[in-house]
Amino acid sequence: MNSVTVFRGASAGRDITHLRIAAELGRAIAGAGLRLVYGGAAIGLMGAVADAALHAGGIVIGVLPAGLVPREIAHRGLTELRIVADMHQRKALMSELGDAFVALPGGLGTAEELFEALTWSQLGIHHKPCVLLDHNG
Repeated sequence: MNSVTVFRGASAGRDITHLRIAAELGRAIAGAGLRLVYGGAAIGLMGAVADAALHAGGIVIGVLPAGLVPREIAHRGLTELRIVADMHQRKALMSELGDAFVALPGGLGTAEELFEALTWSQLGIHHKPCVLLDHNG
């Protein structure tokens, strides 16, 4: 395994614990020598996981649709930021680049990304681990 794709929201959410968990995950991924693949935003839980991985010396690749660059505030400090045409290309590239998927708290987009990864696994399109991180047990 070389890369972990992380799904989570561009919002910080309502629980400050989510930011801490996102940062811990980013540090853990970098500390394990794995590359982080994520949605490319500089804000919210996305920014927290990316910044923590970068500060820990990790490689971070963001994948962001062109239409979301201004809205989600593209992270310009990444190892690599790939701008794609739309959400379909984003999900396909994030799936291609990752060897496993982890979902943190997020909204409908996060849930949709996780369910698509799970569906693709069920259909045999990929055989990559899919993890829903539940910090509250």
